[in-house]
Amino acid sequence: MSNSTYILDEKLLASNGSRFINYILDIVATFVLIFVFGIVMALLANLFGLNGLMYWLGNMSDFEGQILFFAISIFYYTFTEALFGRTLGKFITGTIVVDENGERPSFSTIFKRTLCRLIPFDALSFLGNRGWHDSISDTYVANKKDLDKEVKLFHEFNLIGNSELN
Repeated sequence: MSNSTYILDEKLLASNGSRFINYILDIVATFVLIFVFGIVMALLANLFGLNGLMYWLGNMSDFEGQILFFAISIFYYTFTEALFGRTLGKFITGTIVVDENGERPSFSTIFKRTLCRLIPFDALSFLGNRGWHDSISDTYVANKKDLDKEVKLFHEFNLIGNSELN
C-alpha cells in the first residue's frame, strides 16, 4: 500500500534571499496601495465636499499612519495570499505559500499568517530557521515550479503504484 499524501520536501523551500526580496517588494506594494488609497480618499473628499476627511488626510498623525499601514498590509497579504497563494513579491520570485502537503492553505490559516506578521521583530525571525508567521501558522514558502513538478511526479507514481497493487 502506498502513501497517497504528499509531504513537502524541505529542498523546495524558498531561500532566505528570495524571502528577503519578497519582503522588500511587498513593502513597496503596500506603500503603493497606501498612496492609491490616499488619492482615492482625496478625490472622494473633493467630489463630495468632505472637508473633515481632507483635513484628516493632510494632518494624519504618525500613529494614524501606522494604523493605516497595518490595515492595508493586512488587507494586501490576506487578499493576495488567500486568492492566489502569492503576493506580488512571490509572483516575481516564483514562490508560493503552501501547507505541509504542498496545497493552498485555508483562508483562516492565511489570515492567521497575516496577523502573525504584526508580531514585533517578525522580519528578524528569519535569522533562525523559519519565520514566526510561517511556523505559527504552519505554512511554508516554496518554489512554485519545483513544487508543481514534484507534486505531479508524486501523484503519477502513486497512480502507477496503486494500479500495480490492484
